[in-house]
Amino acid sequence: MKLGSIDIESTMKETRRLIKEDPNMSPSVRSSLELLMLLVTLLINRLGLNSRNSSKPPSSDPNRKKKINKPNSKKAGGQEGHIGTNLKKVEKPDVIKNIPVDRSVIPEGEYKEVGYEARQVLDIKISQVVTEYRAQILENSKGKQYIASFPKHINRPIQYGVNLKSLSVYLSQHQLTPYNRIEDIFEDQAEIPISAGTIYNFNEEAYTKLELFESIVKSKLRDSKVCHADETGINVNGKRKWLHCVSNKDWTYFMPHEKRGMDAINAMGILPEFKGVLCHDHWRPYFKLECKHTLCNAHHIRELERAWEQDQQKWAKELKSLLLEINKDVNNRGGFLSFQKASEYRRLYRELLEKASDECPAPNPEDRKNKKGPMKRSTSRNLLERLIEYENEVLRFMEDKIVPFTNNQAENDIRMTKVQQKISGCFRSFQGAYIFCRVRSYISTCRKNGVTASSALKLLFKGKLPHFLGI
Repeated sequence: MKLGSIDIESTMKETRRLIKEDPNMSPSVRSSLELLMLLVTLLINRLGLNSRNSSKPPSSDPNRKKKINKPNSKKAGGQEGHIGTNLKKVEKPDVIKNIPVDRSVIPEGEYKEVGYEARQVLDIKISQVVTEYRAQILENSKGKQYIASFPKHINRPIQYGVNLKSLSVYLSQHQLTPYNRIEDIFEDQAEIPISAGTIYNFNEEAYTKLELFESIVKSKLRDSKVCHADETGINVNGKRKWLHCVSNKDWTYFMPHEKRGMDAINAMGILPEFKGVLCHDHWRPYFKLECKHTLCNAHHIRELERAWEQDQQKWAKELKSLLLEINKDVNNRGGFLSFQKASEYRRLYRELLEKASDECPAPNPEDRKNKKGPMKRSTSRNLLERLIEYENEVLRFMEDKIVPFTNNQAENDIRMTKVQQKISGCFRSFQGAYIFCRVRSYISTCRKNGVTASSALKLLFKGKLPHFLGI
């Protein structure tokens, strides 16, 4: 690694050599210098971390350059065969404005109307619509009155409607708009006064109405053939908590919890009964579950990149290329490899790791110096031992079509949580986190099944759920 014109690696090696060969250096000074060298090494390694060789986001990369597409022969714009999106005329317009011919600009004579040429303007009008329900009152000859029954959902002298509630929850939980901005939207655009407390009440009402949905999505995920799991830290009233996610291409479930490990996994009530293939990022508690496991190779590729860039581990560079080659071959062959081809790749995998054990050896037991417990290993050695021990979990994607190469599904599903934290900073309470998780679970699942967020929320406030849920 170079910092400006300084080759840090060679400078560090030369410094260590001088410290080791200096006969006049006292043991205390030597120990102090070795400690300083260790600290410098750790800091330099941290400087070298980026989105390609660690889990850091691309936005944190220093001097990040915009990717420039290489010029090609294709013209700008939509390509041949591309299904475009354009305005289409409406058969029944809401407003019709007739435009008569200005007869002063045409020759004199007799004319008859033979038709018209139509052009349409699609626009939007945001305004409040007040619907008043008037229940008829009948009175008999004895003065007794009979009042018509209002619809069940009309239970107050004045209340908010379904469209307003669904829009509020849409802005708050899907678009992640802060409460005060939602207040401004309703006041400025529709002259409807609405408070932050009311917006919260709408979210809580949606949460309550989604109790049945939550039991359905848990059941669907428990019975799935493959699931993805991930977790991320969240801020609840200034304290570190965790948001857990279990999902696949059809279903999504989020849940907040005080802890990150098995207590949270058991509290979710999905994975302890799951018997399919679970894809995750090697978080140890997941291995306590009695199901098949597959590991995220996107994480392995980043870790291998770090081992090559920072520790000059040649085996890491070669193994990264091998994993990418296998994945490309799997995709080209329809999602899985024959037993013979998979066995060939497995042999190459083992040969590389066997060679890696010579390049990145385990610590010498003779250096233990009467210390108990496992001996300290380098980051690259830990990665190597993990890849050896979990060979089947790393390569499971080769032979099973349903097994993914990465855990990107869960990471994509959980990403909007990080956006919410950036916008709002934290959840004010755990109940707010529960509301967010259940509503986001519903919206994410609906979108995966072809139902828009707006349509899903309107159905919810009408007391219904989408048909794909089987209700």
